[in-house]
Amino acid sequence: MGDRSDQELAIRVEDITKIYRLYDRQRDRLWESLGLDFKKNYKEKRALNHVDFEVRKGETVGIIGTNGSGKSTMLKLITGVLTPNSGTIRVDGRISALLELGAGFNMEYTGIENIYLNGTMIGFTKEEIDQRLQAIIDFADIGDYISQPVKSYSSGMFVRLAFAVAINIDPEILIVDEALSVGDVFFQSKCYRKFEDFKREGKTILFVSHDLSAISRYCDRAVLLNQGDKIFDGSPKEAIDIYKKVLVDQYRQGKSAEKEKDASVPQAGGGEEKSGGDALLWKDSFPVNPSLVEYGEKNAEIIDYGLFDEKGLATSNFLKGSQCTVRMRIRARETVLEPIFAFTIKNLKGIEICGTNTTMEKIPVPTMNAGDEHVVTFTQKIDLQGGEYLLSLGCTGYQDGMFRVFHRLYDVISLTVVSSRDTVGFYDMNSVCELDPEE
Repeated sequence: MGDRSDQELAIRVEDITKIYRLYDRQRDRLWESLGLDFKKNYKEKRALNHVDFEVRKGETVGIIGTNGSGKSTMLKLITGVLTPNSGTIRVDGRISALLELGAGFNMEYTGIENIYLNGTMIGFTKEEIDQRLQAIIDFADIGDYISQPVKSYSSGMFVRLAFAVAINIDPEILIVDEALSVGDVFFQSKCYRKFEDFKREGKTILFVSHDLSAISRYCDRAVLLNQGDKIFDGSPKEAIDIYKKVLVDQYRQGKSAEKEKDASVPQAGGGEEKSGGDALLWKDSFPVNPSLVEYGEKNAEIIDYGLFDEKGLATSNFLKGSQCTVRMRIRARETVLEPIFAFTIKNLKGIEICGTNTTMEKIPVPTMNAGDEHVVTFTQKIDLQGGEYLLSLGCTGYQDGMFRVFHRLYDVISLTVVSSRDTVGFYDMNSVCELDPEE
């Protein structure tokens, strides 16, 4: 793998393979464990297949992937809950892990008793836990339930207490497996603020999440697993773009699928004509993004696109508060039932800020036959804060009852919003502020 010194690394995963044995009957498992059955009465499931990655000290790394891709197995291997079939894992630092809900808790004990139980298991003395007890109770914020048996807790209360214990025992490495999805939005916000504190303190965080916005916002890197294989390790934005292709079965490992173009289909013009008869495309007015991600079956294809101001001029620069029109032309290559046309605007970290589609806007699109074309426009007031954004376009639909991606163009045009007045957050609510207004 890399040539980083061990002193820089919190976690090193080298050539890890984990295979589970799946038995049709429990008695087959028992007989084999007793050495009484010499036949192979099980199937092997390769949960992880020769996976390598590193986590530097102070990094926040997310692990993403579909269900069954090996994410939770990897965390259990790193924390020592499971043992790999082959490969090595090296960890430098005290780990605090929040894995399966309830792991390490005695359901008959009260919340306070479980705090002491977990602290003792990690290696703290009673005096050290005493010093941290109030901070844990305050963070969990479950009131009098802290003195009640844990078996009486709701799942939300349970994860509050478990997370409060995990982050208040001064870990050097925090490992979290999807547990935050159980808590309410206010508790999640508090947990992510704690992530920010950890990052500032130079601590290491490794977490699994299906919340792609959280991966974009908090992670320095993301590892994408698919059916036990590591298929990407790099920027969260790139990992999420590839993950979205995996979700719709459009990822082809080893091929630069996002760069592929089908040159056999001629491109249609945007309406005006160049001298000589060649069509003038809207997209010709915009620079080509070298990092453009493109994929899809192309049953229907986005053959032209552009951004236009309120005068109809092609531009990627807009004054905050002005009107912006997203326009795209779609051509069907074969029959497509009721396609859906969409756009999204993301910031440079890959977080989706806004967007919509024809279904959300209640604009029905009729079935398209081969050769049919549609032009769709989305017109809106730009109230985004000043800064740089990226436009993505999509054409999707349903065929034979299955969701299908016909064509997607991620980050196809950069969009600049010029503003003389920015407020908090991603967009401006256009608040009217008055001092001592007349009643």
